[in-house]
Amino acid sequence: MDIWCANVEDVLLGLKSGADGLSSAEARRRLAAFGENRVQEHRREPLAWRFGREFTHFFAIVLWVAAALAIVADQFDPGQGMAPLAVAIVGVIFVNGCFSFWQAYRAERAIAALTALLPQRANVWRDGAVLSLLATQLVPGDVVLLEAGDNVPADCRLIEALGLRVNNATVTGESRPASRVADAVEASGAIEARNLLLAGTSVVAGRGRAVVFAIGMRTEFGRIAHLTQHTEERPSPLTIEIARLSRLISVAATVLGVIVFLLGRAIGVPFWESALFAVGIIVANVPEGLLPTVTLSLAMATQRMARRKALVRHLQAVEALGATTVICTDKTGTLTENRMRVVSLLVAGAACDPVPPTDHMPSPSPPMADLLRVAAGCHGLRADPAAQGGWAGDPMEVALAECAARWGVRELGERLAELPFETGRNRMSVAVQTADGPVLLCKGAPELIVQRCVAQRGADGETLALDAVAIRAGLDAMARRGLRVIALASRALAPGETVADDNAERDLILEGLAGIEDPPRADVREAVARCHEAGIRVIMVTGDHPATAIAIGREVGLTGEATRVLRGENIARMTTAQLALALESPHLICARVSAEHKLRVVQALQARGEIVAVTGDGVNDAPALRAADIGIAMGKSGTDVAKEAADMVLLDDHFATIVNAVEEGRAVFENLRKFLTYILTSNIPEIVPYLAFVLFRVPLPLTIIQILAVDLGTDMLPALALGAEAPRPGIMSQPPRARRERLVDGALVARAYLFLGVLEAAAALTIYFGVLGTGGWHWGEPLGGLDPLYRQATTACLATIVVMQVANLFLCRDPRRPVWPLGLAANPLLLWGLGFELVLIAAIVYLPVGNQLFGTAPLPAEVWLQMLPLVLLMIVIEESRKAWVRRRIARRAEITGG
Repeated sequence: MDIWCANVEDVLLGLKSGADGLSSAEARRRLAAFGENRVQEHRREPLAWRFGREFTHFFAIVLWVAAALAIVADQFDPGQGMAPLAVAIVGVIFVNGCFSFWQAYRAERAIAALTALLPQRANVWRDGAVLSLLATQLVPGDVVLLEAGDNVPADCRLIEALGLRVNNATVTGESRPASRVADAVEASGAIEARNLLLAGTSVVAGRGRAVVFAIGMRTEFGRIAHLTQHTEERPSPLTIEIARLSRLISVAATVLGVIVFLLGRAIGVPFWESALFAVGIIVANVPEGLLPTVTLSLAMATQRMARRKALVRHLQAVEALGATTVICTDKTGTLTENRMRVVSLLVAGAACDPVPPTDHMPSPSPPMADLLRVAAGCHGLRADPAAQGGWAGDPMEVALAECAARWGVRELGERLAELPFETGRNRMSVAVQTADGPVLLCKGAPELIVQRCVAQRGADGETLALDAVAIRAGLDAMARRGLRVIALASRALAPGETVADDNAERDLILEGLAGIEDPPRADVREAVARCHEAGIRVIMVTGDHPATAIAIGREVGLTGEATRVLRGENIARMTTAQLALALESPHLICARVSAEHKLRVVQALQARGEIVAVTGDGVNDAPALRAADIGIAMGKSGTDVAKEAADMVLLDDHFATIVNAVEEGRAVFENLRKFLTYILTSNIPEIVPYLAFVLFRVPLPLTIIQILAVDLGTDMLPALALGAEAPRPGIMSQPPRARRERLVDGALVARAYLFLGVLEAAAALTIYFGVLGTGGWHWGEPLGGLDPLYRQATTACLATIVVMQVANLFLCRDPRRPVWPLGLAANPLLLWGLGFELVLIAAIVYLPVGNQLFGTAPLPAEVWLQMLPLVLLMIVIEESRKAWVRRRIARRAEITGG
């Protein structure tokens, strides 16, 4: 038999316990048998293994192979710069691996946070006395004492309850406190049973005694934790795309290197010389700075997002946000303020503003004063200066007390007696002593309070006959707004009259109705509209009642005329195909959902090809947060469990912050494309010199160490500057990119390799041969590596590539818009990147240490001047291409009518 179906005596008998709990000896025996009351940590990958993995992914392996080939080449043909090249490549692998590991390690939260919701200590009956024990020492059969403000330490069955109400939001998602009883009940499961208290929930009102029946991983809390730990995380779109890009570039570089080697051998180049140039081709093709630049760019994006109140725990989540097609959002605290508030009053048959004028504090009218004294005095709150309004307890009661306090009305006097709120009664009464004598204050569900009233308060404070029609009209008007309606009533008690049971709640005078809501946040409606404009569906997934969810959805713009509501029980019964079809509804709300229901919704959306972002704050949200493409936890109201499972934490718990983060994520994807175009462009002027050397037997225009100067030196900071570009105007007015859309597509490759890269290569070789010709070199004449003319010519080739990349830095800021309207104020890092690039190339060209390290020689001023026409020509050609693209897009828009 389920424990909630049995009476108290049978429950205690089944657990071999009693109303006064266990003996210390029996508790020790059970502790040895059942273990401690704690959530077991999921077995984690060793730290050293995670660190080592940063150096063994595909891209790193390619670099390791290139470094090994360089070492081998240096052994057989020393003095060609292969040893410094190998050291530089290993340095790149090490620095990038350490940085990536540090970013992940710094953001990672220990899984021990799963135990943070459980209280440190609990009041337990042992040996017939109440002791304060560590919660980890609880065992099945222990009897614990609980009162308002306590967290529940384990799954317990109530054996005594007085006005007990609990907040189950962390487990069920239900925002309203639920009453609890000690009697046997019928329920479909532990979560629905009204006589159970679940680990991780909290008591908001009343007090009681309960016997522990499940601890640790056997609790509902532990079950959800287990589900969270074993929910597989999907790799982010960026992770998949970078892996694909790494394979593509690495394979292409290797194939091209092998072709160059075979061509060299075919035309008679010595074996090791051919191998040397094959390694050079591989190094020129593999952008060694790609991974450090991507990592740093994402890290910079996380800093920008942190300034917008979004804390990113996993770097790849930044870009995943930009691809989001569906946001499954919680209601309480995300769409709403998570603060109950009285927003409507019905007093003497008329609607009244619950907020007094701001310019002065008027005295409330007589009927308003009578209503407010019930709101101020009929509650089970306790004073807490740190809590909302100075009270701790039921949020609905806090809202009523705050409403009264705004008018200057507080508790009337000494409390004489109390009839607590209980399920079935759905009301609460308090007897207080006033200057005019004892008074009974009563509040509760309107249908129960009104039937116990014999009159209602009139406009001048007099008593009038009940106007059932007006009361019903007022109640319906509030219900249509999705408000929680509370009726407030009172009556004068006779001298010496006792308040001991329900009979005292008779002959009441109805003081009025109060409409309470958890109001939507101020700019959520605008944020939801931005999502719709951006082609992102927003689905509310909440544990709350459907009527409440629909009302909030209507206020924030989530619901339409044909809104479909999926309850948790519907989701559980549906097949996968049925659920997929149901999720196609344009206006959809999922209400009364459990952890499994929410997880199933997320997985069904992903199966449809959606990129899903999920918000949550409770333990019950953690499995869905982990399974989602981007899990978003609440920073203020969220549990540590939810934060541990999430990729991003909202510091302000605000839905609008998610929309800002999506905007940043879209900008990250575009910025990645910008700096990939920039980085890949320089590959062509690095490759072409090797092809010219092998095919035309000219002196090698660019050495391998000079290639490294571009890839790991001059290109790094400018590429980072492109990664820090602000979101462009209109980025949120376009639909999310398709899942199949590549980071590096044919258009990007064509622009970088076949257009900009070709222009740079042509310019570099033009200057190179110009310097050789000016120095008296003739075609076919050999030049040694230490020849001053050769050094100056290779320096000119290197400098030309860098100068062309300076222009390319601005050309790559946008693939369509012209370069001149794009100001620098929004991205000062561009100027730093430009300055760094020019200072570094000047140091390489003119400082002795630069000459020695990179095999360069100082250049005369006229060589720099010869580069300027080529730079201008590249700008004119690229801007002409952009103008042609813009005209094509405009023409297509005219043809399609939009």
